[in-house]
Amino acid sequence: MSELGLIHNENCLATMARMPDGFVDLTVTSPPYDDLRDYNGYQFNVREIAEALFAKTREGGVVIWVVGDRTVNGSESLTSFEHAFAFRDAGFRVHDTMIYAKNNPIPSDCGKRYRQAFEYMFCFTKGQPRTFDPITEPTKSAGQKIKAFRITGNGRGNVPDEDIGRKIRTERKVNNIFYYNVGTASATDKLAFQHPAIFPEKLAEDQIRTWSTAGDIIYDPFTGSGTTLKVAARLGRRWLGSEISEEYVELAVKRLELLNEENANSALARQP
Repeated sequence: MSELGLIHNENCLATMARMPDGFVDLTVTSPPYDDLRDYNGYQFNVREIAEALFAKTREGGVVIWVVGDRTVNGSESLTSFEHAFAFRDAGFRVHDTMIYAKNNPIPSDCGKRYRQAFEYMFCFTKGQPRTFDPITEPTKSAGQKIKAFRITGNGRGNVPDEDIGRKIRTERKVNNIFYYNVGTASATDKLAFQHPAIFPEKLAEDQIRTWSTAGDIIYDPFTGSGTTLKVAARLGRRWLGSEISEEYVELAVKRLELLNEENANSALARQP
């Protein structure tokens, strides 16, 4: 059985082969897609991994899969959608297609197209999600009363009689487009930038808070710099990872050790 609290230096299929079925509550990861960065030569079969993740994810569990597309000869690869179909074929629901939008994308000459500033965050679920603790924002019209109409899929429609006059709630769920700073603002430690393709710690935090609770098991099959595992540890989740590159395992371990040191120092500072 794959041990918790460890990064297994191996192909993720080997790690998952040792897990009991239904072991993982939440997976948050970004695979090395389309050779957009140097991932020390790692290649993977998305269909095999999707099938393995389906078996090892508990009923009601979630996979957050961050992926984008490369442009080759003027045409996008559509790798992201191929991945979505692979997960659907494996048995997952495509529960939501979220967008990871970058506030400050790396400047690039993109030719006759607009600057690329987002990646997809697919939310694949094994049945209905067991946990959903949504991020909310204040409602601009909070306290106002609902009128006799609303906008529906067919245009303007009637509100049920029992809702007319009810006060609008003070908060609502945020939209499924998430904006994050990238680069130096995306991590709380400088060690992360020794990896060529990190995603923001805030991205991992938002998804882990939304789809899991304290004590749940969080998995990252492509651990990389260790962002998912670091955030999972910080939020009181149990975790494990897989990473085929020994160099990246060492990097992720250092980041986790740094987090432990920071937590210990904070605990000492709070003592009377």
